[in-house]
Amino acid sequence: MSVDIRLPSKRRTLPRQVDSEPKHIVSPGDVISEDLGYMRGHGTFVQDDKLIASVSGIVERVNKLICVRPFNTRYNGEIGDVVVGRITEVGQKRWKVETFSRLDSVLLLSSVNLPGGELRRRSSKDELMMREYFTEGDLISAEVQSIFADGSLSLHARSLKYGKLRQGTLVQVPPTMVKRCKTHFHNLQCGATVIMGNNGSVWISPLVKEQSVATDVQEDQTLIDNTPQRISPTDRETISRLRNCVLALAEHSILLFDTSLMYAYEESIKYSVKDLLKPEVKEEIANIVRQQLYQ
Repeated sequence: MSVDIRLPSKRRTLPRQVDSEPKHIVSPGDVISEDLGYMRGHGTFVQDDKLIASVSGIVERVNKLICVRPFNTRYNGEIGDVVVGRITEVGQKRWKVETFSRLDSVLLLSSVNLPGGELRRRSSKDELMMREYFTEGDLISAEVQSIFADGSLSLHARSLKYGKLRQGTLVQVPPTMVKRCKTHFHNLQCGATVIMGNNGSVWISPLVKEQSVATDVQEDQTLIDNTPQRISPTDRETISRLRNCVLALAEHSILLFDTSLMYAYEESIKYSVKDLLKPEVKEEIANIVRQQLYQ
């Protein structure tokens, strides 16, 4: 019987961040303001000339607009967001995609690249071959093109960087933990490609070479070679280590982006992949990453 014992280590305390004004935390039903000069934003409603919170979260004020940013919520998409989703249904000229939002998102047949990158009108033959492009259970990356009146999202995957995802692992974190950046596709120096979806879905796969992106996408969509490639043990360990780092950062409320993930990965090298699941190791890595980000 083996016993795992860790000696206590001295930790450097973080300096307290003094906010210019304290955060206003509300619960459903709390009165935010009785002033009629404010505009009602997300997470609020008006009753008896009072602005009342409809969700639990932090009150944010932008000029005359007041909204409540919830602690835990479904993904609210915005145009231009990068998402990672799963195909749930193949319909008439469209796929339904689960993107962790309130309603299923829609990917139209006219919004994907056809084999060979052809730009032409979709015919009835293309509609019959829809399951050869994407079928139920497939993971895809796409971009939010528009938002329907009922709040559901319309996606597109016309760029070659979008399409079916293979040979990797998916990690689901709260959407608020993914930082909005200029790009959400990262080829990390540790030897892995990470797609940080704005919907909280993080995809980790072996490093994708730039010159082979277009070929891989076309092969996925035309099913030229559907045999999965073998992943080396080194790549498997890197993917598993990054996955555990993502979970550690999200668990301790640290925003996910390429810099914070690399800080966590570099700090995790001294531990085995299995040890990264221990609560005390997660906390130690999160504290060190937080210190590095504050410097």
